[in-house]
Amino acid sequence: MKPLLEVNNLTVHFPVRRGLLSGHRQVVHAVDDVSFSLAEGETLGLVGESGCGKTTTGLAILKLIPLTSGRVAYQGQDLSALNDRQMRRFRREMQIIFQDPYSSLNPRMTVRRIISDPMKIHGRGNAKERQERVAYLLEKVGLTPEQADRYPHEFSGGQRQRIGIARALSLGPKLIIGDEPVSALDVSIQAQIINLLIDLQKEFGLSYIVISHDLAVVEYICDHVAVMYLGQIVETAPYREIYTDPRHPYTQALLSAIPTFDLAATYEMSVLGGDVPSPIQPPPGCRFHPRCPICMDECCRTVPAMKEVSPGHFVACLAL
Repeated sequence: MKPLLEVNNLTVHFPVRRGLLSGHRQVVHAVDDVSFSLAEGETLGLVGESGCGKTTTGLAILKLIPLTSGRVAYQGQDLSALNDRQMRRFRREMQIIFQDPYSSLNPRMTVRRIISDPMKIHGRGNAKERQERVAYLLEKVGLTPEQADRYPHEFSGGQRQRIGIARALSLGPKLIIGDEPVSALDVSIQAQIINLLIDLQKEFGLSYIVISHDLAVVEYICDHVAVMYLGQIVETAPYREIYTDPRHPYTQALLSAIPTFDLAATYEMSVLGGDVPSPIQPPPGCRFHPRCPICMDECCRTVPAMKEVSPGHFVACLAL
């Protein structure tokens, strides 16, 4: 069966200048040579520290920012070769849930307009059908049709995120990218939103890419996990293997930092030394080698290739 989404060698660089009057340009290596695939009905978790390129990857998949190189294929169609007009048809099937449930909603629009405008822009239904769908979607995300004429400031953070989810569902997409969809919410509300996303996935057959720095959230919702460091994927595997048998030292450090309330649990916490290198001048060889506890001389010179250490479990590490 063909994957719903295929990302091959995705690269996104941003040019920057050193000084206002300087003609010398440098490049921010936001994403470098990222590849993965996503099957229909599955959820991929994209995890890593802030600044590792997770959100940039999601935005590039949707062509909300330009690709430097690489290929993004949706249902076999190469999106990277399409112009804005040709891309319009695919935007109906690929939506995003933003991190901040307040700033992502227009404060001057009612909830009714926020949810119905995408349908109007894409010519879906008449006015009566659009209003009926607004009421239907509000009920699906745990709100009521009577709340449709309120404004975003009249809702709590969790309710605003439910509105954002309803807006993402308005065109009947197959793929939704969640950019830290619960990180701005209280812990109790996070669980409610995650459960809502799982229920909606089962009902509508959705596929998700969930971008997060919280591995506890990713464990609960994802089928596969890809770990990113400084613009590159360093490990990818089914979620159970990532949590029970992490191979890359960066993945091990991330997992050891998850808080636990089990007082009987004993484990060795892996603390990373140093700072994250600049994406303008990433280290040669393995980008993780300046902070790696098992670094070898070869790591400073050779870029590690992804290798399969067990079925479906790939790691980019020269020490393995």
